[in-house]
Amino acid sequence: MAPRAATRAIGGAARLSPQLNVVVAAARRAGRRLLRDFGEVEQLQVSMKGPSDFVSQADIRAEETLRQELGAARPGFAFLMEESGEHGDPDWEWRWVVDPLDGTTNFLHGIPHWAISIGIEKRISESESEIVAGVVYNPASDELFWAEKGAGAFLNDKRLRVSARREMREAVFATGIPFGTIPRKPEFVGVLSRIMPQVAGVRRFGAAALDLAWVAAGRYEGFWELGLNKWDIAAGLVLVREAGGFVTDPAGGDPYAQGMVVAGNTHLHGKLCEVVTEGIAAANAGRAHIGRAHGRPLPKAGDPPWHEPGPG
Repeated sequence: MAPRAATRAIGGAARLSPQLNVVVAAARRAGRRLLRDFGEVEQLQVSMKGPSDFVSQADIRAEETLRQELGAARPGFAFLMEESGEHGDPDWEWRWVVDPLDGTTNFLHGIPHWAISIGIEKRISESESEIVAGVVYNPASDELFWAEKGAGAFLNDKRLRVSARREMREAVFATGIPFGTIPRKPEFVGVLSRIMPQVAGVRRFGAAALDLAWVAAGRYEGFWELGLNKWDIAAGLVLVREAGGFVTDPAGGDPYAQGMVVAGNTHLHGKLCEVVTEGIAAANAGRAHIGRAHGRPLPKAGDPPWHEPGPG
């Protein structure tokens, strides 16, 4: 059964639908627990999950809290979760897409830039689905970004609109940086070397969900990153779109399946797509030359993504 229409106000202004009420309550509860752990960050037990990718007990506990809260409120919904993967009916009609702690490295270093990200995904057909609502919550700043298809995007009770800047030279963009022993760094360098001379600044704060939320809030003119996971971007996609912006892959297609994301305001999104496409093409051309010189095959469709997913 589809969730009902919006009914309840936040701060006496913007209204939350029943399903968003559920998400906000769950995010705030998990956020309170994360804040307690954040205050004792040096005592967290940390285990290695992969190269340069740490997962803390705080991350795991937050995911358990969210799964319990959301599952109790909507038992028919399936889950896609960062730590524990997929749960529920494989033929789901509705699904929670959850990153319990986006920005894990920031969290573990005591940097108050991390968030809980929850998207609501609706299946349209056997092969199609869409994100219809999402919440990105930073407990450290108590900033709650939320959006629902057709109802707008909000920060707490304030309506959001993307930036109105039209010129690249005035723009600040955000991105994610590949790190450690991650393969295929040339794509990042290729894009960055082309964008830096054209813009006012490039930022890397280490939490893709918040980067997208900040595009929706007009703090950034745009954001790009390649190789993201669905839980990194689900909530952010609907935030940017409901704030009047665009989110696509570099070719203008759907970014959700492959995690190749270019987000921006209406004036600069197209230009950012062009720069990202040019940077990737230049990197691939350079790699082709090196591959021929050393007798190595070029990457092809189906190969691993250009970098391992970042921490959160």
